[in-house]
Amino acid sequence: MTTTSQVRVRFAPAPTGMMHLGNVRTALMNYLFARQTGGTFILRVEDTDQQRNYDPKAEKIIDDLLWLGIDYNQGPVKGGPDAPYFQSQRDSIYLEQLELLKKKNLVYRCFCTPEELDKKRQRQIALKLPPRYDRACLDLSATAVAELLAKQVPHIWRIQLDQSKEITIHDLARGPITFDIKNFSDFPLTRADGTVTFMFANFVDDMLMRITHVIRGEDHLTNTAGQATLYLAFDQELPTFWHLPIICNAQGKKLSKRDFGFSLQDLRKTGFLPQAIDNYLAIIGGGTFQEEIMSLDDLIKHMNFKTMNSTGHVRYDVEKLRWLNHKWINRLSNNELTALCQPLIHAAYPESLDLNSKELEQLVSFIKTDIQTLDDVPGLVKFYFTNPMLQRTTIADIIGSDTIAPVQQLVKEHLALIHNSVEFVSTVKDDAKVNGISVAPVFKFLRLALIGNHNGPAINDIIDMLGAPESLARIEKAVNL
Repeated sequence: MTTTSQVRVRFAPAPTGMMHLGNVRTALMNYLFARQTGGTFILRVEDTDQQRNYDPKAEKIIDDLLWLGIDYNQGPVKGGPDAPYFQSQRDSIYLEQLELLKKKNLVYRCFCTPEELDKKRQRQIALKLPPRYDRACLDLSATAVAELLAKQVPHIWRIQLDQSKEITIHDLARGPITFDIKNFSDFPLTRADGTVTFMFANFVDDMLMRITHVIRGEDHLTNTAGQATLYLAFDQELPTFWHLPIICNAQGKKLSKRDFGFSLQDLRKTGFLPQAIDNYLAIIGGGTFQEEIMSLDDLIKHMNFKTMNSTGHVRYDVEKLRWLNHKWINRLSNNELTALCQPLIHAAYPESLDLNSKELEQLVSFIKTDIQTLDDVPGLVKFYFTNPMLQRTTIADIIGSDTIAPVQQLVKEHLALIHNSVEFVSTVKDDAKVNGISVAPVFKFLRLALIGNHNGPAINDIIDMLGAPESLARIEKAVNL
């Protein structure tokens, strides 16, 4: 592995849409690797597709990264010695590097039209041949090229691969991977409008920014052979690669916009914590850990990049993510959690604005253990602001129609004790046993009366939360149904 002081990694998103889990995992792994090795983490924006540029200044990307706790060393806003960090501002740099390849006679003009190329491709597929460029323009004479240029026939530049060679890269998960260059086409370095392709721009940026480790998704593995040939063309040492497993849905298909949680925005809006998202994405397909609940600092310390999983894909389990989110919510202090819940509670219940900070924190701490995502909060505190709308048939469905009357009578006899919640609950429980009434339906009845749900916190805790007067009013309403 490259020595600590030399490690340089990059996250290079295209701002053509919202950040999705694949993006986030790539950014996270680059960040963890850089921090563990004391290296440099660069943010670089591949914004050459201006028609689909969803986030022109990468503000949303940067906001998402900072929300996740993923801080970069160099890039937009922060700057750095390799600026600019937007590909759209680096055209002259790419063309300079293209000129170097021209001087080495390693590239050639291709005048084939997209229609011609598609016909050739379809013919090769029909003949069960691997579809690749047939080098039709490689041996054009200087005179033929001059005539085509005089006619202003559009052209692109292709690299001329040495198809007698094999190239071996090193992947952190798979080890050595060898590519036989005869199986690859002379790929384009430019487009017909003179701009450079993603393949070439990506390589040039990695080379000039001295990237030592390229950590990216498995779907980029097919690009690696071509980029490796470019490193050799420029007489540069190859970086180390790590191709992360593709994140798939429950059916084993690549995660898409139709799947909940595909976009980071989905998860943020639904109330998942950044700590849980980081934690989850780090542990799936990323080796074995003694502990599952880990902060970024824990992950930096314990991630073992020498024993990476070499699988091609991992399953996205939203229930496991919810579980982790629940664990992280319970790790928050009551004050921290209240700060996150406050805007949600105020939006759902304007009357909550009358609560002081202590009362609000008490309410949040009351529901804390039941929160899976922050989206649950308005529903969990509804009992505090809204009287349950109960009907006798509803109660009957839960505790049985024959049980309602004796339970109502039992509870009614002890309502005078409601100001001491512990004594009230204890007395009701003891009296139920004396009268041969099961305690379970009694407690279910009281919860239904107090919060509209037969499951929930301890009865005395609910009474203390609501206050004796409010609790008395709700229970009296239920016993008189």
